[in-house]
Amino acid sequence: MIDTIDLRHLRSFLAVARASSITEAAATQHITQQSLSAHIQQLERALGVMLLVRTSRGISLTAAGVELASGAPALLADLGELARRVRATVAGSVRRLRVVSAAYTITLFAVEVAKAMEAADPGIEIEVATALRPIEAMQRLHAGASDAAILWLPTGDPGLLSEPIRDDPRVVLLAEDHRLADRESVTLADLADDPVIIVDAFASPEALSHRIVDPRPDGRPAVRGPVVPTLEDCQAQLRRGRGVWFAPRQMAEWALCPGVALVPIVDIAPTPLAVVWPQSTPGDLIDALIAAARASANGR
Repeated sequence: MIDTIDLRHLRSFLAVARASSITEAAATQHITQQSLSAHIQQLERALGVMLLVRTSRGISLTAAGVELASGAPALLADLGELARRVRATVAGSVRRLRVVSAAYTITLFAVEVAKAMEAADPGIEIEVATALRPIEAMQRLHAGASDAAILWLPTGDPGLLSEPIRDDPRVVLLAEDHRLADRESVTLADLADDPVIIVDAFASPEALSHRIVDPRPDGRPAVRGPVVPTLEDCQAQLRRGRGVWFAPRQMAEWALCPGVALVPIVDIAPTPLAVVWPQSTPGDLIDALIAAARASANGR
């Protein structure tokens, strides 16, 4: 019967038809002569015809063999193209989303979100990356290197959309010998005269003003301290007592190091953590990311 034809047998037959030799055909197929002969015999039984005859000059094709040899290559080519299209269809159905964060602690959160999204929908693949600073994460979004980001607001970038997923309380880091280091909590008024260390990581004055709380609620400007390029430099300045540093608690706990104390601030607004994306990112993927991020943030 035609539905019992094995493609390996068909390929073996074509190899014999090309070489007119069982020995040479077996070598090209990387099988033994006995296996190749068995393939031909099984193919003949499936079709109910003789395909080959042996002569003093080698192997010849019967009329049925000639007909099969003329049509089989196109059949195999069509099957190969069909297989390629099937694979391409499957590959095209996988939706990929590249997510970047600008803090290692948020990257850990992003990994949890990615796992949840992939578990809920096998057709989604999430790539998670970490940028050194928020400004670099936003540059990746504009350059098309990432599709979305998980960042603390505000970005101050009108070219990016955002949706908050949780509010993160802010704290202050200061030297452990600072006058307020042993307090259970402080107010912004307690810190009014302390210079604020500025990590050069933000893309807009709006984002920087939020992070250093400038101006203060009473209208006074924040005292600006040293500007440093990295978090490690900020830690060094904190330990030396050159200023204080405001940060979301998750970020501050990760940055906490020997010689530095963490103190809650009772009257400072929280910093929203948000999904941030350019207009070009597909809306259904963003909706899925926001939903998964909120679920993870709420412990669901």
